[in-house]
Amino acid sequence: MKSNKALILLFIFLSGSLYAAIPANLELQLLFSLSNPLTVRHAGDGSGRLFIIEQAGTIRIYNGTSVLEAPFLDINLKVSSGGERGLLGLDFDPDFSNNGYFYVNYTKSSPNFGDTIIERYKVSSDPNVADPASAQVIMRIDQPAENHNGGDIHFGPDGYLYIGMGDGGGSGDSGNNAQENDNLLGAILRIDVNPSILLRDSFEAAVVTANKCGLGAAVYSIPADNPFAQDPSKCGEIWAYGLRNPWRWSFDRLTGDLITADVGQDVAEEVNFQPTSSNGGENYGWRCREGARDFNTTMCTPGDEYVEPVIDLPHSANDGCSVIGGYVYRGPITGLAGLYVYSDLCGGEMYFATISAGTWTSEFWQDVGFGTTSFGEDEAGNVYMIIGNTINLIGLANP
Repeated sequence: MKSNKALILLFIFLSGSLYAAIPANLELQLLFSLSNPLTVRHAGDGSGRLFIIEQAGTIRIYNGTSVLEAPFLDINLKVSSGGERGLLGLDFDPDFSNNGYFYVNYTKSSPNFGDTIIERYKVSSDPNVADPASAQVIMRIDQPAENHNGGDIHFGPDGYLYIGMGDGGGSGDSGNNAQENDNLLGAILRIDVNPSILLRDSFEAAVVTANKCGLGAAVYSIPADNPFAQDPSKCGEIWAYGLRNPWRWSFDRLTGDLITADVGQDVAEEVNFQPTSSNGGENYGWRCREGARDFNTTMCTPGDEYVEPVIDLPHSANDGCSVIGGYVYRGPITGLAGLYVYSDLCGGEMYFATISAGTWTSEFWQDVGFGTTSFGEDEAGNVYMIIGNTINLIGLANP
């Protein structure tokens, strides 16, 4: 199998401080605890509030001093929670300050048990409480198993909503979903959810009835420049593919680059990079590849080109089991500027990666133990780390 984009080199692990100026007084600062928190977001409205999703189906607000007693949104009755299911993703419309819209990704309870739902809500007259009656299903995606749901959603710098989808679960992607492109699994999706778009039923049009490109009525359109937008045999929603379970990923708020941490299977974890100049269509290799090595090439076409990971983490080297992607730091700590922070659920090792001319080098910072599930970012670019039930700020002691 060949690999393209040679400028993206494999991960080189370095333990010295030569490549990353991590401040000596950098520390994790415990802020508060919640019940199974899974991500931290901000609304981009100048309020400084943090919005934290809890897996069972609630969104809580931290106002800078305390967690508000009343949830921002409670959809527990809609959500099937447990394991890799639950309320998994949240992001706010780029124009939230004016239109009040925000979007969630959750696992459906019933009917359509276990399916992925992307749903839009609107804030009420109280800025700290959403209107539950404003719910509008944007899309529903069939899930064949209870794991590998992906879950993260982000608005990109282009204003489109990006959705991370796992390969459908099971072991070894037995359905080869991540390579087929006639379904929405094992991919990063890119859709236009502009509220002025009215019921464009893109996945039930005659040209795609044989595909599994979403189910039910839709309130979105497919951007015309998506790589498969004009191919009736493939799902136009797909932006990039060949992913096993992109649990946590992010955009660099300064450059617009997309950095995707993809959870591996038996051998390795990986982080993939898509520059903001990309036209989409990257194939990150799964299941033909796991990390920087072949996995199952049975149905792979000789000569296929895959985008190799910029970070390849063999399990044998760091006791890892599930890479947890973070953010490129763009906050107030100058020593961290431009460094990508990430960790692992099992291994607990926390790294800062330096990106220079396509080469990624990583420096180990500390071992936080088992339980890292997510990272988050506020309006000022501060980065937060979720470990178990705790929300922690990456900050300076005695700044």
